[in-house]
Amino acid sequence: MDHLNIPRDFLIGAATAAYQIEGAVREDGRGPSIWDTFCHQPGNIDRGHNADTACDHYHRYQEDVGIMDQLSLDAYRFSISWSRIFPEGKGRINPKGLAFYDRLIDSLLEAGITPFTTLFHWDTPEALYQQYGGFAGRETCYHFADYTKTVVNHFGDRVKHWITVNEPWEHATFGHLFGHHAPGKRNPWTFWRAMHHILLGHGMAMQAIRSEDSTAKAGLTLSYTPMHIKGSRAIDLEAAKTANAFMNGIAFDPIFKGHYPEVLWQRFRWFRPPVNPGDFDIIQTPTDFTGLNYYSREFVRGNRLVPGLRGTFVARRPEPDPYRYTAMDWEIYPEGFNELLTLMRAEYGNPPVYITENGAAYFDKVDHGIVSDQPRISYLRSHIHEVLKARQEGTDVRGYFAWSLLDNFEWAKGFSTRFGLVHVDYESGKRTIKNSGYWLQQQIRQRGALEVPAGLMTLERA
Repeated sequence: MDHLNIPRDFLIGAATAAYQIEGAVREDGRGPSIWDTFCHQPGNIDRGHNADTACDHYHRYQEDVGIMDQLSLDAYRFSISWSRIFPEGKGRINPKGLAFYDRLIDSLLEAGITPFTTLFHWDTPEALYQQYGGFAGRETCYHFADYTKTVVNHFGDRVKHWITVNEPWEHATFGHLFGHHAPGKRNPWTFWRAMHHILLGHGMAMQAIRSEDSTAKAGLTLSYTPMHIKGSRAIDLEAAKTANAFMNGIAFDPIFKGHYPEVLWQRFRWFRPPVNPGDFDIIQTPTDFTGLNYYSREFVRGNRLVPGLRGTFVARRPEPDPYRYTAMDWEIYPEGFNELLTLMRAEYGNPPVYITENGAAYFDKVDHGIVSDQPRISYLRSHIHEVLKARQEGTDVRGYFAWSLLDNFEWAKGFSTRFGLVHVDYESGKRTIKNSGYWLQQQIRQRGALEVPAGLMTLERA
């Protein structure tokens, strides 16, 4: 049975990020971000792609809002380009940047779509990187808070749901430790500082939101990747525990417990960031909800030759089966959602939760005006099923945002894979709603219409 029986009060939306869709990187006073710089350095992006034009959402936002309306979406999660508002990251405000988001937000509200607005989705203004090292420098936190005040003051009469930062771990790790995201650093000291300061910036932004709009609902978005053990030795268990602390606890624990995981703090003590008195009080500024992003799981095996982590991630050999692996070579493991949401209930106090990203990439093509993406439909069905199951079990999960509304610039992968509910022809800009988009539309329109026993929510292929 294809009908998921989504409750009437369960919000359904889709998500994007500014740098991945907007384009117009040099128009109307926008300043460069670290991603503009990174993308134009040879060898950083697959096939030499960049997001100078991307989906051209800056010029086609009205068409895109019309598509959201056609899909019957309740909400749209998008991010604001910091350097479109503050070209130098601080100081001078760009009124044309504010005007663009005025138009976008007003169009959403006119269509009855609730905006969920992310303040930072990895695109640090280049000027702040040059001056402070971006979030590797504590000073950037204060400028982020100032930017937040400006944005909330301007849009707060219309935007009532704010997300301070998206996936702190990914930005700190991929951008400052592994180097395959902007700004391309490979330095464990820089990584730890960036990690701490992004979380600190979140707390300062929460305080700024509270000062500007006491009626706003706000939180941050964290990613979660289940760590599963490959092996049965004590060292395998130890490695999985450390890997879980590194990939998950490093962001979750400061927010919910007020400290970093002890196993990390001890094993990576030489790289610890400077932590000022009161930092964790700021990081723990109360939130109204937590955004959660989930895609897949990892396997870990112990290895004493690996310092600190004492384990290695086990590379799996992806199979050419779109119902088991996506085009990103990520295993499809919907049960991980229930693991995550059970953890939120048992370990972190069951805060209100929105699933702010979840989706699958494939190599979609238009065939006679149709995009038949049945594996993505199967993916969405199985993952939303797990979310609703966790809700029935008591997790306070209130909504789900598919990643992504549009095919877009997938960071270091460029335009090589497609996540969207809507296909984008990057040559012409033409949008084509995929079958998965129509499937989600059907689920929204039938929401609450039937009472379907959980056992009938099958996970078979579409």
